[in-house]
Amino acid sequence: MNKFVVFQLEREQYALPVAHVISIEKMADPTVVPQMPDYMVGVVRIRGELVPVLDTRKLLYGRPFEETDKTRIIVTATEDISVAFIVDEAKEILDIPEESVKQVNMLAYRQTPYFIGIASLPERLITLIDPNQLFENLEGAKTIKEHIHSHQ
Repeated sequence: MNKFVVFQLEREQYALPVAHVISIEKMADPTVVPQMPDYMVGVVRIRGELVPVLDTRKLLYGRPFEETDKTRIIVTATEDISVAFIVDEAKEILDIPEESVKQVNMLAYRQTPYFIGIASLPERLITLIDPNQLFENLEGAKTIKEHIHSHQ
């Protein structure tokens, strides 16, 4: 059994391992940083730490997020810095049995190494994401890390 934070993005449900999640926050008004990748909407300060805010919908679907009352940012720990992912809605913390997780096929895995599996549960499928892999595989991740380190 592993614990995951389940969130909604468009009509799909995704989950991040609880071990990576620092907090779930209401959508803040991020400070825009010039010359950053277009999926980074800005930075926010959370508990004294400067955190880049990434548009998860743009990363996975190529379209910008649309803010609603349910929009949240999930602050996660990656190897180097904390990163906030914008989601349409944070749903729940869920125990997912390991036997219900199916591995992604190899061709898809090469293109999306941040998908660690699909949880096949009664009535729904949830795609499991490794937030460290998602961030590290982004074009521009190094630029974001350098900016955050130089402004901490």
